[in-house]
Amino acid sequence: MTHPKRRAAAERLARSAPPGALHVVMDPDPAGKPSVLRTALCAWEAIEDGATHQLVVQDDMILSDTFFARARMAIAEMPHAALALFALWDSRNGAAVRFGALTGARWVGAVNEYFPCVAIILPREVASGFAAFGRRHLDSWPDDILMNRYLRAHGIPSYVSVPSLAEHEDHGSISGNAFRGPRRSVCFVPQDVPGCEGARLTGLRVLPFFKQGVAQCAVRVDDPGDGPAQGAGHWLHLDCEQYLEGVGVRPERHQSAIVRMAEVTTPEAAKGAWLTAFTMGFVHRRDGLRCDPATTGPDGPSGPAPVPDAATAPATDVVPDPAVLAEALATVGPGGISYAQSEDRIAEQRDELARITLAGLEAGHEAAERARPARRFQAEPSASRRNDSHQGAPHRSTFRRSDSRRPDPDHGAADRSDPHRSDPHRGDPDRSAAERMDADSSDPLPVEVIGADTPLGEHLVRGLTDAGHRVTTSTHRPTGHPTPALLDLTALTFPQAEPPGIRSTLTLTLQLPSLATEFALRLGDLYGPGCPHDSRIGRLVWDALRSYPLTLDDPAERLRPLHTRDLVAALAGLLRTPPPEGVVGLADAPVTAAELAEAVRTAVRPVPLAPPGPAAPPTSEDAAWPPPPPGWKPVTELHYGLHTHAQWLAYEGIHLAMEV
Repeated sequence: MTHPKRRAAAERLARSAPPGALHVVMDPDPAGKPSVLRTALCAWEAIEDGATHQLVVQDDMILSDTFFARARMAIAEMPHAALALFALWDSRNGAAVRFGALTGARWVGAVNEYFPCVAIILPREVASGFAAFGRRHLDSWPDDILMNRYLRAHGIPSYVSVPSLAEHEDHGSISGNAFRGPRRSVCFVPQDVPGCEGARLTGLRVLPFFKQGVAQCAVRVDDPGDGPAQGAGHWLHLDCEQYLEGVGVRPERHQSAIVRMAEVTTPEAAKGAWLTAFTMGFVHRRDGLRCDPATTGPDGPSGPAPVPDAATAPATDVVPDPAVLAEALATVGPGGISYAQSEDRIAEQRDELARITLAGLEAGHEAAERARPARRFQAEPSASRRNDSHQGAPHRSTFRRSDSRRPDPDHGAADRSDPHRSDPHRGDPDRSAAERMDADSSDPLPVEVIGADTPLGEHLVRGLTDAGHRVTTSTHRPTGHPTPALLDLTALTFPQAEPPGIRSTLTLTLQLPSLATEFALRLGDLYGPGCPHDSRIGRLVWDALRSYPLTLDDPAERLRPLHTRDLVAALAGLLRTPPPEGVVGLADAPVTAAELAEAVRTAVRPVPLAPPGPAAPPTSEDAAWPPPPPGWKPVTELHYGLHTHAQWLAYEGIHLAMEV
C-alpha cells in the first residue's frame, strides 16, 4: 500500500518479493486529507480469488531474508489468527516481544494497544470483515487502533512475531507521524532462521516498556466472568516505580550505580532503561515465564491456550536465541528516548544503553530470587458481607495484599524525597504521635470506597491499595458498618456543558479514633487514566487522537489540570493526616485553554486549531479556590500526563465509547 509520492519505493519492495507475492495498491484520494486507513481498506479489499490469507505491507518496510518462509509456516500453524510481523521498540507489543525473546517464543499474544499494521497477515474472512468495519469508521481512528478494536470485539486471536520480520525505513511520514521521532522495530534480525512457529507465549499480565522518557508498566486486571478469550479483561496504566512499589520492591539502592554507568547517555535515559529492564527481569523470574512448543491450542474465537503455570509446566527444549535476545534488549533504551532525539544521537548511545539494560535485567532477576512470595491484589467478600444474611444487602468487596508484611529490607530503603511516592506525609515532624503511629502501623488504615465500579474508581482503589490501605468497595453508603475512612465517588462528575468555574466535587469522610469530620475536596479538571473522553480535557485529547482540529470555546478560559495519579497521592495523604480546613482544593496551577491545547498538540498529535468561538464571561474561580492539603503538591508534568491520558483513551477508553 502506497501513495503516489512513494510509488517507486512500493514497486521496489514488490520486486524484492517472490514473483506474484506482492502488488501495489494506491491511495484512492492522494490529494485528500492524509489517511492510512483509506489506502489500507483498498488493500484489504484487493484479496485475490482462491487466496486464504491477505498480506498487507506498507511501502517503507524492509523485509527479512526469511520473511515469506516464516510467514507461510506461521499461517500453517495458526490459520485463523491475525499475525503482526512488526512491533515498535517503545510499544507494549514490543514489551511482549521482549518477554518472547527471553523465553524463546516465536510468537507472543498481542496486548492492549493498537495492533501493528505496517506488515500484517489476516485470514480472508477477517480481512473482508475489517474492510467493511473500516468503511463504517472512515475519518475516525487510525487503522491500527481500529484493527485492535475489531480483532478484540470479534475474539480473533492475534499474535506478534519474535523477532520482527520487517523493519521500518522511516524516511519521513505522509500520514503525519514524523513528530514521533525514529520508529524502529523492537527486534529485527534479517537472517532469522524459520521454524518452531508453534512456540508461543500468551497470557502476559505485566508489560514494562520505556516510552516518552518514562519507564512505564501496563498491568492486566481480569473482568468478572473472564474466560480464556484473548484480550479479555482490561489494563491499568502505571509506571514501573508505581508497580514495584505495589509489589513491595524498592530498587532505589541501585540508582547511584546507574548514574555512574551513564557516560554517553543522560542519567534520565539511563535510569529509565535500567528501571524498565529491572521490572522486566523481576516479572520474568518471579512469574516463571516460559513458552511451550507444544502449545497448539485453539486459535479460533475462543483464543489460544494460556501459558502453563510455572510450577507445573513441563520442561521444554525451547531456549532463547542469543542474537534475538541481544537485539530485543538493545532497543529498550533507544526506544525510550526516540521521541526527542535524532537517529544519529540515538546511535551514539545504543551500546551504553544496552549495557545498562542488561544490568537492570540481571538486577531484576536477583530481586525476584530474594523476594517473598509475590504480592497479588485480590477481591473477596468483606466480613460485613459474609455475616449479612438479609436480602438486598449492597455488594461489598475488599482489596488487600495477600502478604501484608513489610517489604524485604534487602530491596533497599525507600527514598522519601521521591515526589512519585504515594505517601508524602510519612515522617512529618509536625504530626502527632498518634497520627504517626497510625500511619506507620503494619495494619494500614482501612478505607471504604463507594461507587468504585468505574474505570476511574478502579485506578483510585489500586492506588490506595498500593499506598498500603485496606480498601473495601460497596455500591452505596453502608449503615451499621462504620469504617475509619469513607470515600464517596458517587458525587464525582465530569461537567462538560456547565459554566466555566464549576468543577467536580467528591466527599471524603474520615472517622479516625479522635475525630469524625467530613471534608469536601474541590477537584480541578481531572484527567489521566480512567477519565472519560467527554470531559473538558478529555475532549481535546480525544479529538487529537483522531486527527481532528481542536475546538476551544474560549481560548482565555482558565482550567486547573489534576492528574489521577496526583489525586491518589492527595487521598493517601489525607487519609493519614486530615486537613485543618473543611474544604480542600486539589489542582495544578491554572492554564488557559489555549495553553492546554498547545500542550495537547505536543503530547498527543500536532493537529490544527479550529477558529475560536465567542469569549465566555469571566469568573471568580481563582479567588474562590480553596487551599491545598498541607504538604501536598501535584508532581505529574502536564505533557506526560496528557500522554498517559491519550494512551488510556486509545487502548481502553475506545472500548467504552465506540460501537463495533
